[in-house]
Amino acid sequence: MTAAAVEPRSRTGNGPAAGRRHTKRYGMRRVSPLILAFVLVPFVIEAIWVFWPALQGFWLALTSWDGLSAPRFVGFGNFSDMVSDPIFRTALKNTAIWLVLFGGLSVVGGFGMALLLQKERRGVGIYRAALFTPVVFSLVVTALIWRVFYQPDGLVDTVFRSVGLGNFVRPWLADPDTALYAVIVPALWRQIGYVMVLYLAGLKAVDPALYEAAKVDGASAWQRTRYVTLPQLKGVNSVVLSVIVIDSLRSFDIVWSMTKGGPYHSSELLSTYMYSTAFQSTQLGYASALAVIIFLLALAVILGYLIRAFREEA
Repeated sequence: MTAAAVEPRSRTGNGPAAGRRHTKRYGMRRVSPLILAFVLVPFVIEAIWVFWPALQGFWLALTSWDGLSAPRFVGFGNFSDMVSDPIFRTALKNTAIWLVLFGGLSVVGGFGMALLLQKERRGVGIYRAALFTPVVFSLVVTALIWRVFYQPDGLVDTVFRSVGLGNFVRPWLADPDTALYAVIVPALWRQIGYVMVLYLAGLKAVDPALYEAAKVDGASAWQRTRYVTLPQLKGVNSVVLSVIVIDSLRSFDIVWSMTKGGPYHSSELLSTYMYSTAFQSTQLGYASALAVIIFLLALAVILGYLIRAFREEA
């Protein structure tokens, strides 16, 4: 009787194993159409407006195209022309300077401000808001404000004269020796607050017990920062690095609004050179090759950091 009772139940699939199989099968099928819509619709839009144009950009980098006639395939001719292009070499050098100064000072300034303002005390919210306010302004508005500051007898000149440094006064945006660095300053003014917010979020996630243990062991403030804070911010550092590198290599608005890459290409970046080549010289194939160079530079820096970070964790 027992064997007879068990056998029909196993054939009809009512056993525990069969129940688990049915649950797994039906569980995999239960995907809400709303979730699929939220996933597929952005993916389709991204594919049409980002991925496909990016692939076209790689193809156009191998052609000579003026935007009107049919593209003419030239292979790697555009890239070989860059070797003998003095403007490209200047733009590449300026982009490296921009990446080091803008990126490095943004990280140092943002991290320093985050350390100073991480503790909750009276009035700290005002300082955080004041440092983050420039991020709200568009880059064009920021450029217009700082162009007024850099005008002859403007705020910058007035400050230098008031502290006895009148000999340093010069036409900041019209001098090839200072134009690039004069543009970096307002870019930093806007970026430091953004980096500060990223680091504040990371510092909030650090366990306070680690600081207490370090204090008990006699660690100084610098040692706590080096051996406790920095190792806990590896994830944030990856995000900050990605943001800084991408923002550095695509910096265009503020440079174009203030100097248009001049004078004499002294503040020319790869991004501004790409824009002027595409829409002023109508050399869209060469401009696409410049875009590929910008992409490869960003990819190399970010992947290099991530590979090193993974090796340290392994």
